[in-house]
Amino acid sequence: MRENLVLFATYNAEMNLRNFHAAQKLSAEELLQDRGAFFGSIMGTLNHLIAADTIWLQRIAHHPSQFSSLLAIQDSPKPTGLNQNRFTDLASWFEHRLSLDQIIKQLVLEITEADLESILHYTRTDGVASNKRLKDVLQHFFNHQTHHRGQISTLLFQAGVDVGVTDLLSLVPNVE
Repeated sequence: MRENLVLFATYNAEMNLRNFHAAQKLSAEELLQDRGAFFGSIMGTLNHLIAADTIWLQRIAHHPSQFSSLLAIQDSPKPTGLNQNRFTDLASWFEHRLSLDQIIKQLVLEITEADLESILHYTRTDGVASNKRLKDVLQHFFNHQTHHRGQISTLLFQAGVDVGVTDLLSLVPNVE
């Protein structure tokens, strides 16, 4: 399982980089334009991923294992909601995205198989207390990112920009 999480973290960072390079081809106005997506604009969807990732990483930071990779995220401002538009410019968004992706890569290297089987106790954004296995939370975490990056690549394509290959297998080496 841990090996898969390392792959997902690598894939996550690479796809965020590709989205950034693709988004750079659009103007600030085009990035902020409401395109009828769930989070409105390309920037709105990019910001949603920052908010959701931060919320999840802050929850995981309270895990009994006290992962050292998450010390910095504990001091980050808690997002006010899943639709918080923290960044209005792509450069600032990307700087923060790089930081989060580095934290995520460090986290999956730090987690043990025993940690993955442990229970994470957290409170959802609607106030409901939840208890889930950490491995299931992390699978959701990476799946959520893939889901919204798919929306972003569609919005970029509709704006005339092709992100390129986004398949996970593009990062998996061939076996001889």
